[in-house]
Amino acid sequence: MSESENSTKKLNLLLITADQWRGDCLSSMGHPVVHTPALDALAAESVQFRRHYTNAVPCGPSRACLHTGMYLHNHRSGTNGTPLDSRFDNWALRLRSQGYDPVLFGYTHTGMDPRGVPEEDERLWNDEGILPGIRPVIDMGTHCPDWRAWLRQKGYELPDIDGATYGMKGAPDGNYPAPTRFTADHSDTGFLTGQVLDYIRQHNSQSDQTAPWCVHLSLRAPHPPWVAPAPYNRRYPADTLQEPVRKASAEEEGSLHPWLAAHLQTPRNRSHEDSAKHRQLQASYYGLMSEVDDNMGRLVQWLKDSGQWDNTLLIFTSDHGEQMGDHWMYGKAGFFEQSYHIPLIVHAPGFAPGVCDSFTEHVDLLPTLMQLLDTPAPRQCDGYSLVPLLQNPAESLRGAAHFEFDFRHSQSENVLDLDMEGACLNVIRDQHYKYVHFAELPPLLFDLRNDPGELVNIAPDRPDLVADYAGRLLSWRMRTTDKTLTHLQITKDQGLLDHQRA
Repeated sequence: MSESENSTKKLNLLLITADQWRGDCLSSMGHPVVHTPALDALAAESVQFRRHYTNAVPCGPSRACLHTGMYLHNHRSGTNGTPLDSRFDNWALRLRSQGYDPVLFGYTHTGMDPRGVPEEDERLWNDEGILPGIRPVIDMGTHCPDWRAWLRQKGYELPDIDGATYGMKGAPDGNYPAPTRFTADHSDTGFLTGQVLDYIRQHNSQSDQTAPWCVHLSLRAPHPPWVAPAPYNRRYPADTLQEPVRKASAEEEGSLHPWLAAHLQTPRNRSHEDSAKHRQLQASYYGLMSEVDDNMGRLVQWLKDSGQWDNTLLIFTSDHGEQMGDHWMYGKAGFFEQSYHIPLIVHAPGFAPGVCDSFTEHVDLLPTLMQLLDTPAPRQCDGYSLVPLLQNPAESLRGAAHFEFDFRHSQSENVLDLDMEGACLNVIRDQHYKYVHFAELPPLLFDLRNDPGELVNIAPDRPDLVADYAGRLLSWRMRTTDKTLTHLQITKDQGLLDHQRA
């Protein structure tokens, strides 16, 4: 292809999310155990954002922030299954209006807006809706119908219960957890990666050379169930893994705050008091990361071999993190770093590689995509384009990260006797301190320089800092809250929602 033809060709997009991947779990981030050579190589050819944060947990709220560029208190899809207002714009709708065909391999975890949707549509009654504007090629929601059908074609006998697809083959072998019943080539990660490559090959064979493809690959791994296929189940011996960051007991940990004490009463969190079981789960979690890493290497190498690497915008990130025993917790909840700090690697053609230590957030991804793909960003966006940081990674867009957690309908809400409006928290985290503001519970303040593990609450001893950071948090909320109706009215007046109603 000539230089003039290449300059007019639109970029391809490969947006990859690996579900529940902690930000520290990359060897390029200095993790003491996890080995990620393919992602390290990708980072070396890209800009790696080392202080990237999701704006909400769990899955649905975090992805709503990513897809719409809006904070939780604006999009209001605060829990899994809470409908995401269909009037909001998103990156897929925007790119579809510009001639792209955004396709999905995986899931978007979008709560569907019931307006205009038939009652018999089963997605109305769960949290497995599809983001408006994106066309699912492979659906990997809870039931995994496409993958299960493919496994049966391969000769696997599967249980009737969809969730049991990930069942183990055999029992743990001393230092190593049991593998899944299927091989790595047939795992959900291997299957989805192969399907993406097949789609791009077919797209290129049927399209002219200037037609871009636009793929969202949403991997389930390393999300539970933590069962890795062979040989990844044996990649990390259990007795070599690091100890969790936590106090001596769950009871002592819970003394930090009433919310934490209530949350740690759940059976799931207490299950890892069995150290041997915890290490088996930890080994599987890391093993699934290595499997994803190998498949990322497979994707990148194919893009290079096929001559598409220099014309593809590739983003690797996650929806949120994972506690993995830290603070006696599993899953994603609360306010700790392990739940909110996530990886972000951006390979954008035309930009030099680098490392950025500025605070960045998931709401930044939509405006970034729009600028890089020469598409207007919607006014609803709360984030900033990261293009200035791609141009100069030493620059900074903000001095702190912000995130929220809506814990209504949880056991901790019931134990604490909170109403729905009171079951929420907001966090501001800068280079020195983290301040956690609860609607109806005492605040928390951590000195991250002297207490990086977040084990000591200094709020009672530093009312001056509490007042300072509460004021900063209030200013942030005032700047970003209650713009929703204004955004929708402006967007309507500009006629930019016509493509959603077509």
